[in-house]
Amino acid sequence: MTDNVTGAVACRAVTKTFEQTTPELVAVDGVDLDIAAGEFVVILGPSGCGKSTLLSMIAGLEPMTSGSIEADGEPVTGPGPDRCMVFQQSSLYPWMSVADNVGFGLKLRGVPKNERRETARDLLHTMGLGGFADHHPDGLSGGMRQRAAIARALAMRPRVLLMDEPFAALDVQTRAKMQNYVAQLRDESGASVIFVTHSIDEAVALADRIVVFTARPGRIKATVNVDLERPRDPRSPGYHALHDQLVDLLADEVDRAFAEQERIRA
Repeated sequence: MTDNVTGAVACRAVTKTFEQTTPELVAVDGVDLDIAAGEFVVILGPSGCGKSTLLSMIAGLEPMTSGSIEADGEPVTGPGPDRCMVFQQSSLYPWMSVADNVGFGLKLRGVPKNERRETARDLLHTMGLGGFADHHPDGLSGGMRQRAAIARALAMRPRVLLMDEPFAALDVQTRAKMQNYVAQLRDESGASVIFVTHSIDEAVALADRIVVFTARPGRIKATVNVDLERPRDPRSPGYHALHDQLVDLLADEVDRAFAEQERIRA
């Protein structure tokens, strides 16, 4: 999918070392990765392998130790409205209404109140939250808060949507519904999506391409193109074959990650 398409993100030899730890901790090591415009890429790997660290560097929230990252051909030197991030927790402001949360980034950009309100209501309707614009976040379920957080990110019309295990805390049924929402919204918005997860099923359900990370230090072990038609049937032979391939790719990395965590605890 990446051939002959303008790149949205380009990572070159990206490395991140946390020097304040003893010994130094290399979280990400020499990652080269290109994300095409409109592509849905899932970064899959065991816990602690540097997936979220790479995402934070692409967002401009975490500095690199070495290497380079470009977004739409421009060096990433900090956060920008072209790259919006959705975290594991919704991080909505509890004192604001849902609509005001969704429009908050637009407010910072000086967008008039009426326009912010209209954009927020349109997005909330798309996310199935049209009747909750004037509610506060504490009156919403976890899945509804995450939908509002995604709407807040989409309100900025980003070229790249960065998602750091956004559904990890949700129950299985809500998680499946949220995956469908995200796939649909990617198609409608045209944004590139970089989605971090340690769930093989989630990766297969969502991705155009799956980037498999090694245990720490995080390196790219394999890249797997996903040619399954949408919506994806988890009972199909193709789904099972891809799932088994990813299980095999991750098996050694999960063991290594577990052994490393046990060593640190000891």
